[in-house]
Amino acid sequence: MRPGISILLAICWAAVAQAQAVRYVTTPEELQAAIQAAQPGDTIVMADGTWRDVAIVFEANGAPGDTITLRAETPGRVVLTGSSRLRIGGAYLKVEGLRFENGALPDGEGVIEFRANGRHAFHSRLTNTAIVNYNPPGRETEYKWVSLYGRFNRVDHCYFAGKTHLGALLVVWLQDPPNDAPPQHRIDHNYFGPRPEQGENGAEIIRIGTSARSMQEARVVVERNLFLETNGEIEIISNKSGGNIYRGNTFRRCRGTLTLRHGNGALVEGNFFFGEGVAGTGGVRIIGEDHRVINNYFQDLTGTGYYAAVSVVQGVPDSPLNRYFQVKRAVIAHNTFVNTERSFEIGIGASPDQSLPPEDLTIVNNVVQTRPGAPIVTTHLEPIGNTIWAGNIFYGKPGSFPEGAATFAHPELVRGDDGLYRPAPTSPLIDAGRPDFAPAVDMDGQPRSDRAPDVGADEVSDAPVRWKPLTPADVGPNWLREANIEVKFGGRPSRLAPHTSGFPFEGATDMSFYVERPSHVRISMFDLSGRRVMTVFDERVEEGAHVFRLDGSHLPTGTYLLVMETDCNERDYRLVTIRR
Repeated sequence: MRPGISILLAICWAAVAQAQAVRYVTTPEELQAAIQAAQPGDTIVMADGTWRDVAIVFEANGAPGDTITLRAETPGRVVLTGSSRLRIGGAYLKVEGLRFENGALPDGEGVIEFRANGRHAFHSRLTNTAIVNYNPPGRETEYKWVSLYGRFNRVDHCYFAGKTHLGALLVVWLQDPPNDAPPQHRIDHNYFGPRPEQGENGAEIIRIGTSARSMQEARVVVERNLFLETNGEIEIISNKSGGNIYRGNTFRRCRGTLTLRHGNGALVEGNFFFGEGVAGTGGVRIIGEDHRVINNYFQDLTGTGYYAAVSVVQGVPDSPLNRYFQVKRAVIAHNTFVNTERSFEIGIGASPDQSLPPEDLTIVNNVVQTRPGAPIVTTHLEPIGNTIWAGNIFYGKPGSFPEGAATFAHPELVRGDDGLYRPAPTSPLIDAGRPDFAPAVDMDGQPRSDRAPDVGADEVSDAPVRWKPLTPADVGPNWLREANIEVKFGGRPSRLAPHTSGFPFEGATDMSFYVERPSHVRISMFDLSGRRVMTVFDERVEEGAHVFRLDGSHLPTGTYLLVMETDCNERDYRLVTIRR
């Protein structure tokens, strides 16, 4: 190599090294100094340990391809507590591997916000992070856990559980004109864990927009997230803006609905709703114009009325922004309903004030296989204007759908190894759908026939399955899935913990739990499809700590969910991994 080239390469390497510095910080002062000095491509590493009452202001500017990263030394081992909070402002920033746990903030503060000193975030990302039990003493204290401002930001592979106070968990905020370009954020592969019922409005898991901004476009994508027992209120997700996509999410034992509350033009596609017989479990609620609800799978839901598998709401004449706009041109197609208490409720809320029936509905290629006593279609006001019914196959109590709206026949749905009901080889669903309403792929991501698609969410196909119902093994932070870091749910005195053995474990291990008062304790183990595989412990115990043997020697290698319940209505959860 010629000397001149060597010198040039040395200068280039020096420039790269300078532009991509790694700064290790151990105190809040060092952290803020490192942020102020950060240049595109730099990484700031927070030392493992507990950081108490730290107000992080991550305000900087990276560049395309040169993100500035703020991360934990070891993912999940940086624990922020007390009144700790995070503000992200600038462009091309990434926060990774942090763990906010057992803290509390004043009313209106917010745990993580994508803005700092009035400056919004753009092209920035929160990933591999958890917020657990960040609750003030009073349940009426209101603040959000994550607030998304700016544009083109992403929240992914995070874990959120145990919010017991007022306020939506994650909110997308829209701005006033002329700065009202669609934010186009992405919220994906997150694990939204249990949230107890709040008993009033304002306890959504995700809210996109507000009533006042609901006629603005947001174009946010919410996909491949798991919602488990997210019971804060009836609106698990509250859509309050236009053009949003809700795709490939899984809802388990959630007492509420994905609610298209305000705004128009939402796509609800390929989601899985499993009620598992829990009271009040619902599906999708439709309000507004030009929504599409396609390729969704609804099973064992018990909700009725506003909690039905699909409910279509009556409109208010000349509705203000915060009431109910008339449903127009909604398409409800290629959905599968199995053992749902109410599959379709149309005209919910009908009253002299709420008097506008849905118009121009398209209800096609849906299949319902439910128990004989459960009405398939319930209508609350006649007439329903200009509704197209075609290609539907229903089995159960007919209800009040019009003559010719469906073929009334047993669809021959059979349960597969994955727990989903799909058409048997002799099913009348096969090749029976109207092609003009068929999406390109089914709920599995398999291509549909463009000539004669199958009725329902599933297309019989030998193509590889690309999508499936999500489990805790598919979402959330990597460090949480490895199950070697304990994250307790709920902040309650009853709790599960390892006793002596490490995690993951082989075959059997000792576990312990603690109860603050005499209780009947039942500990069950579920696989990641949600099926109970065994009862581990079922006894009445006195106050204090107790040890039990967890024997998984008969189970295959994998990750399982332990659930502890007491007769005092307390619960705790823990992921465990069995290895061979």
